[in-house]
Amino acid sequence: MDICTLHMGSAPLLVSVPHDGSLIPDDIAARMRPDARRSPDTDWHVARLYDFALDMGASVLVPRHSRYVVDLNRPPDDVSLYPGQNTTGLCPAVQFSGEPVYLEGEAPDADEVGARVQRYWRPYHEALAGELERIRAVHGRAVLWEAHSIRSEVPFLFDGRLPDLNLGTAAGTSCSPALAQRLQAVLEAQSSYSHVVDGRFKGGHITRHYGRPEAGIDAVQLELAQLNYMDEDSREYLPGRARELQALIRRLLECTL
Repeated sequence: MDICTLHMGSAPLLVSVPHDGSLIPDDIAARMRPDARRSPDTDWHVARLYDFALDMGASVLVPRHSRYVVDLNRPPDDVSLYPGQNTTGLCPAVQFSGEPVYLEGEAPDADEVGARVQRYWRPYHEALAGELERIRAVHGRAVLWEAHSIRSEVPFLFDGRLPDLNLGTAAGTSCSPALAQRLQAVLEAQSSYSHVVDGRFKGGHITRHYGRPEAGIDAVQLELAQLNYMDEDSREYLPGRARELQALIRRLLECTL
Protein backbone atom coordinates (compact mmCIF):
# COMPACT_ATOMS: atom_id res chain seq x y z
CA MET A 1 0.00 0.00 0.00
CA ASP A 2 1.38 3.40 -0.96
CA ILE A 3 1.81 5.58 2.12
CA CYS A 4 2.83 8.72 0.25
CA THR A 5 3.66 10.13 -3.15
CA LEU A 6 6.99 11.82 -3.83
CA HIS A 7 7.62 14.01 -6.86
CA MET A 8 11.37 14.52 -7.20
CA GLY A 9 12.16 17.99 -8.53
CA SER A 10 15.24 19.83 -9.76
CA ALA A 11 15.34 22.73 -7.26
CA PRO A 12 16.84 22.78 -3.74
CA LEU A 13 13.30 22.84 -2.29
CA LEU A 14 11.08 20.13 -0.82
CA VAL A 15 7.44 20.97 -0.08
CA SER A 16 5.96 18.57 2.50
CA VAL A 17 2.19 18.51 3.12
CA PRO A 18 1.87 16.00 5.99
CA HIS A 19 -1.78 16.69 6.82
CA ASP A 20 -3.18 16.73 3.26
CA GLY A 21 -4.23 13.05 3.39
CA SER A 22 -7.77 12.10 4.43
CA LEU A 23 -7.93 8.32 3.96
CA ILE A 24 -8.90 6.26 7.03
CA PRO A 25 -8.71 2.44 6.73
CA ASP A 26 -12.05 0.72 7.26
CA ASP A 27 -10.96 -1.16 10.40
CA ILE A 28 -9.96 2.10 12.08
CA ALA A 29 -12.96 4.09 10.83
CA ALA A 30 -15.35 1.47 12.25
CA ARG A 31 -14.19 2.42 15.76
CA MET A 32 -14.56 6.16 15.24
CA ARG A 33 -17.44 8.51 15.88
CA PRO A 34 -19.35 9.30 12.66
CA ASP A 35 -18.16 12.92 12.60
CA ALA A 36 -14.51 11.85 12.94
CA ARG A 37 -14.79 9.39 10.04
CA ARG A 38 -15.04 12.40 7.74
CA SER A 39 -11.53 13.45 8.83
CA PRO A 40 -12.60 17.05 9.55
CA ASP A 41 -9.14 18.22 10.67
CA THR A 42 -7.50 17.56 7.32
CA ASP A 43 -5.42 20.36 5.79
CA TRP A 44 -7.87 20.43 2.89
CA HIS A 45 -6.59 21.11 -0.65
CA VAL A 46 -3.09 22.15 0.43
CA ALA A 47 -1.37 20.00 -2.21
CA ARG A 48 -3.66 21.56 -4.82
CA LEU A 49 -2.90 25.05 -3.52
CA TYR A 50 0.83 24.38 -3.93
CA ASP A 51 0.59 22.70 -7.35
CA PHE A 52 2.45 25.63 -8.91
CA ALA A 53 5.55 24.60 -6.92
CA LEU A 54 6.06 21.73 -9.37
CA ASP A 55 6.68 24.28 -12.12
CA MET A 56 9.28 25.92 -9.86
CA GLY A 57 11.20 22.64 -9.76
CA ALA A 58 10.28 21.80 -6.18
CA SER A 59 10.05 18.27 -4.87
CA VAL A 60 6.64 17.58 -3.30
CA LEU A 61 5.78 14.91 -0.72
CA VAL A 62 2.09 14.09 -0.10
CA PRO A 63 0.65 11.40 2.23
CA ARG A 64 -2.54 9.41 1.62
CA HIS A 65 -3.81 8.90 5.16
CA SER A 66 -5.54 11.16 7.65
CA ARG A 67 -3.78 12.63 10.65
CA TYR A 68 -6.33 10.60 12.65
CA VAL A 69 -4.48 7.44 11.58
CA VAL A 70 -1.17 8.93 12.71
CA ASP A 71 -0.02 12.53 12.84
CA LEU A 72 3.12 12.75 10.72
CA ASN A 73 4.02 16.09 12.28
CA ARG A 74 4.28 14.73 15.83
CA PRO A 75 7.36 13.07 17.36
CA PRO A 76 7.21 9.27 17.60
CA ASP A 77 7.40 9.46 21.41
CA ASP A 78 4.34 11.81 21.37
CA VAL A 79 5.95 14.47 23.58
CA SER A 80 3.78 17.61 23.44
CA LEU A 81 5.00 20.30 21.06
CA TYR A 82 3.09 22.98 22.97
CA PRO A 83 3.28 22.13 26.71
CA GLY A 84 0.43 23.53 28.76
CA GLN A 85 -1.82 24.18 25.74
CA ASN A 86 -4.64 22.15 24.25
CA THR A 87 -3.30 20.06 21.41
CA THR A 88 -3.77 16.70 19.72
CA GLY A 89 -1.44 13.73 19.81
CA LEU A 90 0.43 11.24 17.65
CA CYS A 91 -2.71 9.14 17.15
CA PRO A 92 -5.29 11.78 18.08
CA ALA A 93 -8.08 10.80 20.46
CA VAL A 94 -9.55 14.32 20.39
CA GLN A 95 -10.70 16.38 17.40
CA PHE A 96 -9.90 20.08 16.94
CA SER A 97 -13.48 20.66 18.10
CA GLY A 98 -12.67 19.06 21.45
CA GLU A 99 -14.95 16.12 20.69
CA PRO A 100 -13.64 12.53 20.89
CA VAL A 101 -12.33 10.82 17.77
CA TYR A 102 -13.29 7.31 18.90
CA LEU A 103 -16.34 5.56 20.19
CA GLU A 104 -16.29 4.74 23.90
CA GLY A 105 -13.42 2.37 24.70
CA GLU A 106 -12.17 2.17 21.11
CA ALA A 107 -9.12 4.49 21.20
CA PRO A 108 -5.84 2.77 20.21
CA ASP A 109 -3.62 1.39 22.96
CA ALA A 110 0.17 1.79 23.08
CA ASP A 111 0.79 -1.33 20.97
CA GLU A 112 -1.53 -0.13 18.23
CA VAL A 113 0.03 3.32 18.25
CA GLY A 114 3.45 1.72 17.84
CA ALA A 115 2.19 -0.38 14.95
CA ARG A 116 0.76 2.68 13.22
CA VAL A 117 4.07 4.49 13.63
CA GLN A 118 5.82 1.61 11.89
CA ARG A 119 3.27 1.27 9.10
CA TYR A 120 2.41 4.89 8.31
CA TRP A 121 4.72 7.34 10.11
CA ARG A 122 8.15 5.85 9.38
CA PRO A 123 7.73 5.46 5.59
CA TYR A 124 6.80 9.13 5.25
CA HIS A 125 9.78 10.24 7.30
CA GLU A 126 12.12 7.91 5.47
CA ALA A 127 10.96 9.42 2.17
CA LEU A 128 11.31 12.95 3.57
CA ALA A 129 14.79 12.40 5.01
CA GLY A 130 15.97 10.62 1.87
CA GLU A 131 14.78 13.39 -0.42
CA LEU A 132 16.39 16.08 1.73
CA GLU A 133 19.69 14.21 1.55
CA ARG A 134 19.37 13.80 -2.23
CA ILE A 135 18.67 17.51 -2.66
CA ARG A 136 21.56 18.49 -0.41
CA ALA A 137 23.91 16.17 -2.28
CA VAL A 138 22.94 17.79 -5.61
CA HIS A 139 22.77 21.43 -4.52
CA GLY A 140 24.93 21.61 -1.42
CA ARG A 141 21.89 22.74 0.55
CA ALA A 142 18.20 21.99 0.93
CA VAL A 143 15.08 23.88 2.03
CA LEU A 144 12.14 22.03 3.60
CA TRP A 145 8.85 23.93 3.33
CA GLU A 146 6.14 22.55 5.62
CA ALA A 147 2.77 23.41 4.06
CA HIS A 148 -0.24 23.41 6.40
CA SER A 149 -3.70 24.91 6.81
CA ILE A 150 -6.38 25.06 9.48
CA ARG A 151 -9.80 26.60 10.07
CA SER A 152 -9.52 30.29 10.88
CA GLU A 153 -11.29 29.81 14.21
CA VAL A 154 -10.69 26.77 16.43
CA PRO A 155 -11.65 27.75 20.00
CA PHE A 156 -10.39 24.45 21.47
CA LEU A 157 -6.85 25.26 20.30
CA PHE A 158 -6.58 29.04 20.40
CA ASP A 159 -8.49 32.22 21.21
CA GLY A 160 -10.02 34.37 18.50
CA ARG A 161 -9.31 34.32 14.79
CA LEU A 162 -6.03 32.95 13.51
CA PRO A 163 -3.86 35.27 11.39
CA ASP A 164 -4.06 34.48 7.68
CA LEU A 165 -0.45 33.40 7.42
CA ASN A 166 1.46 31.90 10.34
CA LEU A 167 5.15 31.47 9.58
CA GLY A 168 7.13 29.20 11.89
CA THR A 169 10.90 28.96 12.21
CA ALA A 170 11.03 27.25 15.62
CA ALA A 171 11.83 30.62 17.17
CA GLY A 172 14.62 31.21 14.67
CA THR A 173 16.38 27.86 15.08
CA SER A 174 15.12 25.88 12.07
CA CYS A 175 16.39 28.15 9.28
CA SER A 176 19.09 30.71 8.71
CA PRO A 177 18.49 34.27 9.92
CA ALA A 178 18.97 35.50 6.35
CA LEU A 179 16.15 33.28 5.01
CA ALA A 180 13.86 34.22 7.90
CA GLN A 181 14.47 37.90 7.16
CA ARG A 182 13.71 37.50 3.45
CA LEU A 183 10.46 35.70 4.19
CA GLN A 184 9.39 38.26 6.76
CA ALA A 185 10.15 41.07 4.31
CA VAL A 186 7.80 39.50 1.75
CA LEU A 187 5.02 39.25 4.34
CA GLU A 188 5.54 42.83 5.50
CA ALA A 189 5.51 44.15 1.92
CA GLN A 190 1.91 43.02 1.32
CA SER A 191 -1.31 44.20 2.92
CA SER A 192 -3.87 41.66 1.72
CA TYR A 193 -3.29 39.15 4.51
CA SER A 194 -2.57 39.35 8.21
CA HIS A 195 0.50 37.46 9.34
CA VAL A 196 2.64 36.51 12.30
CA VAL A 197 6.07 34.92 12.65
CA ASP A 198 6.63 32.31 15.36
CA GLY A 199 3.28 32.94 16.99
CA ARG A 200 0.93 30.10 17.99
CA PHE A 201 2.44 27.91 15.26
CA LYS A 202 6.21 27.90 15.60
CA GLY A 203 6.67 24.73 13.59
CA GLY A 204 5.82 21.13 14.38
CA HIS A 205 8.05 18.10 14.76
CA ILE A 206 9.11 18.05 11.12
CA THR A 207 10.28 21.67 11.10
CA ARG A 208 12.03 21.33 14.44
CA HIS A 209 13.62 17.94 13.74
CA TYR A 210 14.86 18.43 10.18
CA GLY A 211 15.77 22.10 10.29
CA ARG A 212 19.54 22.20 10.69
CA PRO A 213 20.72 25.41 9.06
CA GLU A 214 24.27 24.82 10.29
CA ALA A 215 24.27 21.62 8.19
CA GLY A 216 22.73 23.21 5.11
CA ILE A 217 19.08 22.26 5.71
CA ASP A 218 16.65 25.10 6.35
CA ALA A 219 13.10 24.26 7.45
CA VAL A 220 10.09 26.59 7.57
CA GLN A 221 6.42 25.96 8.34
CA LEU A 222 3.57 28.01 6.90
CA GLU A 223 0.15 27.51 8.49
CA LEU A 224 -2.64 29.12 6.48
CA ALA A 225 -6.13 30.10 7.59
CA GLN A 226 -8.34 28.07 5.27
CA LEU A 227 -10.93 30.76 4.55
CA ASN A 228 -8.38 32.43 2.26
CA TYR A 229 -8.65 29.70 -0.38
CA MET A 230 -11.72 27.57 0.42
CA ASP A 231 -15.15 27.58 2.02
CA GLU A 232 -14.53 26.38 5.55
CA ASP A 233 -18.03 24.94 5.97
CA SER A 234 -18.52 23.11 2.67
CA ARG A 235 -14.76 22.48 2.20
CA GLU A 236 -15.09 23.62 -1.41
CA TYR A 237 -11.87 24.84 -3.01
CA LEU A 238 -12.31 28.37 -4.36
CA PRO A 239 -9.89 28.90 -7.28
CA GLY A 240 -10.59 32.59 -7.60
CA ARG A 241 -9.86 33.24 -3.95
CA ALA A 242 -6.86 30.91 -4.02
CA ARG A 243 -5.04 32.63 -6.88
CA GLU A 244 -4.06 35.72 -4.91
CA LEU A 245 -2.82 33.58 -2.05
CA GLN A 246 -0.86 31.37 -4.45
CA ALA A 247 0.89 34.43 -5.84
CA LEU A 248 2.04 35.40 -2.36
CA ILE A 249 3.16 31.87 -1.50
CA ARG A 250 5.13 31.79 -4.77
CA ARG A 251 6.97 34.94 -3.70
CA LEU A 252 7.79 33.28 -0.39
CA LEU A 253 9.06 30.13 -2.06
CA GLU A 254 11.17 32.18 -4.46
CA CYS A 255 13.05 33.46 -1.41
CA THR A 256 14.25 29.92 -0.74
CA LEU A 257 15.78 29.28 -4.16
